[in-house]
Amino acid sequence: MNYILNNNDYKNRLLDRFLRYVKVWTESDSAAADNGVFPSTQRQFDLAHILQQELIELGLKEVQVTKDCYVYAYLPAKGEQYKDSKPVLLLAHMDTVDEVSGKDVNPVLESKTLPDGSSDIIIHSDGSTLLGSDDKAGVSAIMCALDYICHMEIEHSPVEVLFSPDEETGHGMDRVPLELIKSKAAYTVDGGAEGELESECFNAWAATVEFTGKACHTGDAKANGMINANLMASEFASMLPSDKRPETTENYEDFIALMETKSSIENAVSSLLLRAFNIEEIEQQKKLLEETAQKIQKKYGGQVKVNFKQQYLNMKSELDKHPEVVERLKKAYEASGVKIIQKPIRGGTDGSRLTEMGIPTPNIFTGGHEFHSRNEWVSLNSMCKCSDVLINLLSIK
Repeated sequence: MNYILNNNDYKNRLLDRFLRYVKVWTESDSAAADNGVFPSTQRQFDLAHILQQELIELGLKEVQVTKDCYVYAYLPAKGEQYKDSKPVLLLAHMDTVDEVSGKDVNPVLESKTLPDGSSDIIIHSDGSTLLGSDDKAGVSAIMCALDYICHMEIEHSPVEVLFSPDEETGHGMDRVPLELIKSKAAYTVDGGAEGELESECFNAWAATVEFTGKACHTGDAKANGMINANLMASEFASMLPSDKRPETTENYEDFIALMETKSSIENAVSSLLLRAFNIEEIEQQKKLLEETAQKIQKKYGGQVKVNFKQQYLNMKSELDKHPEVVERLKKAYEASGVKIIQKPIRGGTDGSRLTEMGIPTPNIFTGGHEFHSRNEWVSLNSMCKCSDVLINLLSIK
């Protein structure tokens, strides 16, 4: 049986959940996360406890918030035909990015008439913050699907739910409670436009470039051999190829992103992201940064050190070993009347890391657009379609 969530009551419930969740400040802190603080912000527990209570009210089992701020719950199978089915894990993240403020979000609703005469509701912020649909649209869609399954007594496979902290910092799976997870397949609900189905992503490394100069009185700089780390960092950045920037690349093109530079005359530190769909390109990027660092050191003196850290790997190779996981998802899209748009993720999800850990995890759309910006928006119809996909996914034998 195919399930389409065209029930206005449940549509309104989904909207209500989303509007409540985005008003909860859950911004994570990348700097704190990189320094080992987990979760990086205690405020993420605020939404975790709200979700914990709502999952208990829906009747899920084993509901808990771990000490590391993961929300876990289990819904046993319903129906004789599903009693021996393997459990499926649904995953979304609670935090929002720290590049744009997620505090005091004021969601604005706009009614839109579609070409076929039907209507949709578009939700965005008032422009002073991001919206937080990344990934509270995913959280809302999962909660709505569970609500529908429980109250409409839909027969389904066993379901595990995990809401994670710190996905936006790249540390979302650092302390994932694998000891709780029974599923051998999972699905992140953290994608964009309706229809997107993602089973490959970037390989991701972080790079830190440290510049050490020599400070002295500016009036005697020439005589005393000043080495200005500010200039070293600035010239290093200018030497990176302009056709390898995020803003000049698309589709399967790799990039190097300069994220932040903190500098003074004596010390400067630049943080960069390396992204590519194959490892060979990552190695080329590493070589480029090291060679550029050597050129800067030779020109200015002082010292330049480059450090690399792996963040996540392209999940494609592992998912290719488990084609049934993606095929099941494709069937759920078809059952929901959703046209599949298969494309690579120019980024990563918690599913990228989870796939590395042995649980293949493709990604599902949420209906969100222009993430990580004040222009972020989401379609209510698309969020409902996401819930349709989840309901059908769990109903596939």
